[in-house]
Parts: sequence; C-alpha cells; structure tokens
Amino acid sequence: MKTGHKPGLRRFAATLLATAASAFAMGSAQAAYPDKPVRIVVGFSAGGTTDVIARIMAKELTESLGQSFVVENKPGAGSNIATDMVQRAAPDGYTLLFVAVTSAINQTLYKNVSFDLTRDFAPVALGAKVPNILVVNPQVPVKSVQELVDYAKKNPGKLAFASSGSGTSIHMAGELFKMKAGIDVLHVPYKGSAPAITDLIGGQVQFMFDNMPSAWPHAQSGKLRALAVTTAERSKSAPDLPTMQEAGFANFDVSSWFGLIAPAGTPPDVINKLNAAMVKALDKPEVQTSFEKLGAVGVKTTPAEFGQFIKSEVEGWAPVVKASGAKVD
Repeated sequence: MKTGHKPGLRRFAATLLATAASAFAMGSAQAAYPDKPVRIVVGFSAGGTTDVIARIMAKELTESLGQSFVVENKPGAGSNIATDMVQRAAPDGYTLLFVAVTSAINQTLYKNVSFDLTRDFAPVALGAKVPNILVVNPQVPVKSVQELVDYAKKNPGKLAFASSGSGTSIHMAGELFKMKAGIDVLHVPYKGSAPAITDLIGGQVQFMFDNMPSAWPHAQSGKLRALAVTTAERSKSAPDLPTMQEAGFANFDVSSWFGLIAPAGTPPDVINKLNAAMVKALDKPEVQTSFEKLGAVGVKTTPAEFGQFIKSEVEGWAPVVKASGAKVD
C-alpha cells in the first residue's frame, strides 16, 4: 500500500533536515570563531623570549579576530607540562600552545613524554626565529670557526663550552658543532645564559652558542669575540658576521623558533583563520619593530609548512640529543 511508505519518508526527511541543521550549526560556529576568549598556553615563565613573542602575537590575534587571546604561563618540566595540558584540551580552537624548539628536543631528551609533537597537535603557524651566535673568550687565539676547530683539535679535552642548561637548545647547538667538527671538548651547563656568559667573559670556559640578543652586545663591547651566526642567512643585526654554513658547516641551520599549535582534530577552518591572522600580523611595522628588539625574525608559513618544519626539527635533533648523552627522566 502506498500509504505505508509515508511515515518512513517523513522520518527520512526529518533525518536529512536534522543533519543539514547540524552541519549548518557547525559551519556557523566555525565561521563565528572565536566567540569567546582564547587561551594561549606558554610552557615557560613570564618575561622569557617565548612568553614575550607569544604576547606580541596574542595582542595581534585579539585585534584581528575580535576576541581576547590570553597568555597563560604553565612552566615546568622543560615546557612538557604545558604541552601535555594542551594535548588533552578540547580540539575547538580555544586552548592553544605557543611552542618553542625546546619541545622538539624534549621529544628525545625525556624518556617518558606523554605526547607526540608531530601526531597529537595541529600546526597553525611558525611565528619567529631567533638566531644563535657562536662566541669565544677573546683570550682564545682564534678569529674564525675553522681556527677554533683547529685549535680544539690541537688541544683535545682542554676546551670547554658553556650552555644555559643541559638539554637546552643552546646546549644542543654546541653538541651539533662538536659532532660535525669531530672535536673533543667539555660541556659545562649553567642555570641560564647570564651566568654562562659571565664565566665565558671571565675565561672559565672558552666558547658557547647563545641567543643573539643575549651575546651580541658583549661581542660589540669587545668582551667576547663573535665567530658566526647559526642561521642559514646572515643576521641584519650583524651583517658582517658569517653563517656557520659559510664557515664550512653544511646544513648547520640552528635557531630558537616559536610558533602556534592546537590540539589534533581542531577544525581546519579554525586553523586557517588563526594562520591568516598571524601571517597578516607579521607584515605590521610595529610587530617587525618589536621582533627586531628581540633579535627575532618573523617567518610566514602555511599550517602544512609548519607541520613539516616541526617534523624535521624533531627528527633532526634526535641524533644530536642521543650523541650528547643528555637525559632527563
């Protein structure tokens, strides 16, 4: 009987309408994003480079997207506490992580990390890079990277390099140099860059890699001698200083980097909206000026490009961490 099909048709039509309404609601929610304040979690204390760059970008996202982007500091375990917290957050775009190179190193450095940086997060955008610089005590009789290598080979086990702490990106830059140069030098970790620089100036250690904003003023004053920058291109702050690649170290491109990621499963529309706002912000003169004061360089990427970059960083640092013998439980 024909009438027997009507309830089924009505149910089918109702299901279609409900599905369409649900899809429309989801689309509208994503189109309206953000419709409430957004947290940007930072795994380090307030005032550090990661925090400062995160706050610069949070201000720009707030202005661009019309909702408050609030930085929340959750330091501890080399930023792993913050990373784990954001990994477990709802993938709705309202809890984000401002990630640094440290997290890529931590993937190998820590035995029991609860997250996979390349699998458990959706990349948004790489925001900035800060070059590192190779500096030596002026009493060390070298004026180039190759001269430092030669001097170290003539004095095996007698030179020491400082770092801001075991397992830090500064430490790993030194280990990468040691590995590529094939030299026998001692690593001396400090609790931060400031005491390391003090002992380098005092001659207790002979060389170190450090963030450019920290070390370059001492090189300009003559208290230290700068040999090279670690980025692929020369720094605008020190255009006469060669890169490590120019000094003969192929593929030596090491920098502190900072970017925005979200929990895996965050809607692509939300990711793309955040990416567009960050990329737009990097063109603003006031953002460029703020970055220059930090010695930072703005870097534009798509989400896919940033994801590939993170993967290359995790894979690139793994053998260096293992060769260094550095471990954190």
